[in-house]
Amino acid sequence: MPKVTLILRDKTQKTIEFESGKLPYLGHGLPESFLDLAMNAGVPLEHACGGSCACTTCHLIIRQGEQNLSPMEDNEADRLDTAWDLTVSSRLGCQAVIKGDVTAEFPMYTRNYVQEGGAIQLGQPEAPAKPLEPTVAGK
Repeated sequence: MPKVTLILRDKTQKTIEFESGKLPYLGHGLPESFLDLAMNAGVPLEHACGGSCACTTCHLIIRQGEQNLSPMEDNEADRLDTAWDLTVSSRLGCQAVIKGDVTAEFPMYTRNYVQEGGAIQLGQPEAPAKPLEPTVAGK
């Protein structure tokens, strides 16, 4: 039964134990990922993209037990390149599946482009609109 300790931004700790294969999947991130566990336990882990590996708001820093997580896939590594305060033990909470005991810390900040007034481009950009022709009054 994996035991997960989360170190929140205010430095308080929340420890959650769950039975592998028995955690209800709530549709956010990969099943039994940090995000899935957080959603089940009522821990507020940001996930602006819904857990689809399209942002870094669920960025976590693994403090212990990195060997008890699923291997990092290329799409996660590519996305992590844009995370705030990236470390060698950084993982995305929506992609790192928990296999055993682990301790993870919420970083002080995340980049949430949506809340910060930016945009996340998930597909091809639309063609720019044609500029309007100037009009002259009275003609």
